[in-house]
Amino acid sequence: MLRLKLSTGVILAALVAVLAVTPMAVARKHAEFKFVLSKKTARHGVVIFKVTNKGHTAHDFKIAGKKTAKLGPGKSATLKVTLTKGPHKYICTIDSHAALGMKGTFKST
Repeated sequence: MLRLKLSTGVILAALVAVLAVTPMAVARKHAEFKFVLSKKTARHGVVIFKVTNKGHTAHDFKIAGKKTAKLGPGKSATLKVTLTKGPHKYICTIDSHAALGMKGTFKST
């Protein structure tokens, strides 16, 4: 599971990204990779994401042209981006994780 914490100025919102993985012996194509956000919007401007990988494989988080380092299980990183109003696509850039479902859209109001 990849856990994200988002803060904008005095507003604090939590993003939770969940990585669900089938048993270890199952081929990668059968694994389920997805982000599940507790909140899909925030005010535009400077947004800080606190990302924690609670899964069993390495992941990263990319949005607005910036991304975290590759995070191993249990590792965390902070990502500071400036978001304009509108939709912003986010993904995991590791291997084919985005194609497997680790992608979505975050909206700035």
